[in-house]
Amino acid sequence: MQEKIIILDFGSQTTQLIGRRVRELNTYCEILPYNKFPHDDKSVIGIILSGSPFSVYDEKAFTIKLEEIRGKYPILGICYGAQFISHVCGGKVEPANTREYGRANLSTFQHNNPLLKGVKENSQVWMSHGDSITQLPDNFEVIASTEKVSNAAFQAKNEALWGVQFHPEVFHTEDGTQLLQNFVEDVCGSKQSWSPDSFIENTVAELKKQIGNDHVVLGLSGGVDSSVTAVLLHRAIGKQLTCIFVDHGLLRKNEFADVMRDYEGLGLNVKGVDASEDFFAALAGVSDPEKKRKIIGKGFIDVFDREAKKLKGVKWLAQGTIYPDCIESLSITGTVIKSHHNVGGLPDKMKLQLCEPLRLLFKDEVRKVGYALDMPKHLISRHPFPGPGLAIRILEAITPENVRILQEVDDIYIKGLREWGLYDQVWQAGVILLPVRSVGVMGDERTYEQAVALRAVTSTDAMTADWAHLPYDFLAKMSNDIINHVKGVNHVTYDISSKPPATIEWE
Repeated sequence: MQEKIIILDFGSQTTQLIGRRVRELNTYCEILPYNKFPHDDKSVIGIILSGSPFSVYDEKAFTIKLEEIRGKYPILGICYGAQFISHVCGGKVEPANTREYGRANLSTFQHNNPLLKGVKENSQVWMSHGDSITQLPDNFEVIASTEKVSNAAFQAKNEALWGVQFHPEVFHTEDGTQLLQNFVEDVCGSKQSWSPDSFIENTVAELKKQIGNDHVVLGLSGGVDSSVTAVLLHRAIGKQLTCIFVDHGLLRKNEFADVMRDYEGLGLNVKGVDASEDFFAALAGVSDPEKKRKIIGKGFIDVFDREAKKLKGVKWLAQGTIYPDCIESLSITGTVIKSHHNVGGLPDKMKLQLCEPLRLLFKDEVRKVGYALDMPKHLISRHPFPGPGLAIRILEAITPENVRILQEVDDIYIKGLREWGLYDQVWQAGVILLPVRSVGVMGDERTYEQAVALRAVTSTDAMTADWAHLPYDFLAKMSNDIINHVKGVNHVTYDISSKPPATIEWE
């Protein structure tokens, strides 16, 4: 049985980052809604309570019955989690006279406390809170303070129950990883058995048990997620898997043929389906991004449904859904950032069950699994590409001409990144066709053509991203090549927005 840390999510923006840090310690963890603790799960070795946008006194604040888990598992509360522990145990939490956001330093702390082993004197931590714990409950003790926050970290005496007012999961907390390692390894006793190899072994065994003798149809996109899903399933069930690669007419230039070639060497049973006419017809005149996503999602399902009916014994639809897809589609507070075409279930008419073996992995973890499966590097190192394809990079209605323009520009840009040795330095790159016509001059003639925006970001998990600081010489070369070689474009811009507040894709 795979031991695990449970992270109860109270709605913090950094909850997923806590999960990543724990996984980096070779320890499996699951992020669950604050009120969904699996009391019957015997594999749980510890619990982390996340931060939250709420105050513990808010009427809408998320709460749990702490007494149901206290004393049964080691517990670490972070920010709101720490305030919640103090509040329900009889302490006092009040609005701070001065809200503390950003860097702070631990001025005093207990060097011999198990949670703080190896944490350096005057270590920098990252604060983000408007309330402060002004009085600890009886039988609790301070184990760390900052200049402005007396109760920056605490422990219930003689009990594996801690709270920290700062965020150990963020990069700016210098010894945050050490603190989490102390909790996960020393306090909870993790055997550090979580690794790509262990994930493959456990997942293949689970897939064999889950699927049995049934047949599975998998929608391939050519990207990392669906490709790793395919190889995992192939290892588990072999010929019971049929992969379908749909050309919706919105792929990159020559991508359909290139991807089909890539899969030939993997031993997969892949069927290519050209459904571009159907998708273009359904998308005609549609410019709203959410409607595009919904139409394309339904189009994929319709194709899979049609193709699955031609196969015998198909009872499952496999998808390369990963953790950020689920997180963005529906947060703990119920806010949809944007819907993903492979999240949200299937129409009743299809009557296929979902199989999503990567659903709890971050993108960088998927890549590690792919390498552990001995998949080709060029497949695993590919930049993420949206399932709806170029449709959400065209900020107006879809037309064959718009697709042609974007494919040509994108081809020049991506090839340029590779030729300049920049491709592997970037997490994701692409081009957006803007709904803008602008005046230009080519030779002695006036032009009135479209503008494009180049986009490139650096990231590790797609939850946050910064714009890539590409060389000016490279950008100048791309602009020149695009305008000279792509009819219909006379302006090239570069997007320097980070996530947040922007998202990686524009739509």
